[in-house]
Amino acid sequence: MTYATVMVSLAFDQPNEARLEAAGEVAERFEAAIIGIAASQFSPPLYFTSGEQAQHLIDQGQASIEKRLSELEGQFRAATKSRGIDVEWRSAIDFPARYILQQARCADIIVSGADRGAFSDPLAFVSPKDLVMQAGRPLLIVPDSLVRFDLRSVLVAWKDTPEARRAIVDALPLLRRAKDVTVAEILEQGGSRSAALSRLRDVTAWLSRHGVAASALVPDPREGRDATVQLDGIAADAGAGIVIAGAYGHSRFREWILGGMTQHLITPSACCVVLSH
Repeated sequence: MTYATVMVSLAFDQPNEARLEAAGEVAERFEAAIIGIAASQFSPPLYFTSGEQAQHLIDQGQASIEKRLSELEGQFRAATKSRGIDVEWRSAIDFPARYILQQARCADIIVSGADRGAFSDPLAFVSPKDLVMQAGRPLLIVPDSLVRFDLRSVLVAWKDTPEARRAIVDALPLLRRAKDVTVAEILEQGGSRSAALSRLRDVTAWLSRHGVAASALVPDPREGRDATVQLDGIAADAGAGIVIAGAYGHSRFREWILGGMTQHLITPSACCVVLSH
């Protein structure tokens, strides 16, 4: 298994340099094609207008979107021109989530920025939670502060669920390139440490059969500390450049509701995160 096509989602109103750097690094390491993608939809004014004035406003709005899409294409091509890889650009005047989720069929992994938590315009922004929950592809979330794509140490946040099993399979190409891999399970209240270690022995043995040497870690429970705080501490102690995890959530009233850990992992952090659902 490898990554043959990397897709990077560019934002209209957020920095794109870090995600372009990470996407280019992944594409180069795996000799993969890279597809840059962006979309936005014109938002009509709230006040009522009609006739020629309305059409003029629509034309102006669409021209502004086309100009920004052209700028993003230029940024994408400038960032990838020296990579020596197959490059493609896709864009549209469309709802960004709908367009990018449709186009995800041609990618092995999607690169995105983090969710900043503030209100975002669905006509101009695709949230990483939409991508990870609906694209059917692993999502690499890159912090804006990224300086280098670091594969020296990778942390797998294990939970014995289908989502975590899917995530570790999706991340195998990255795990095979990593120098140090740690598989960690955070004990839930009343959980058995010996049972957790038994699960992790199975996971590390499975990884070994796929050419990945990994160590198992079940940290001592820390009274009163949230699992997200514990995970951040484990990642910092391991010097992890990437955290791999399953994404958990469900659909309610057509809105994706994420679990607490998944919500934490899609927000800005010190390292990259690979999520699969």
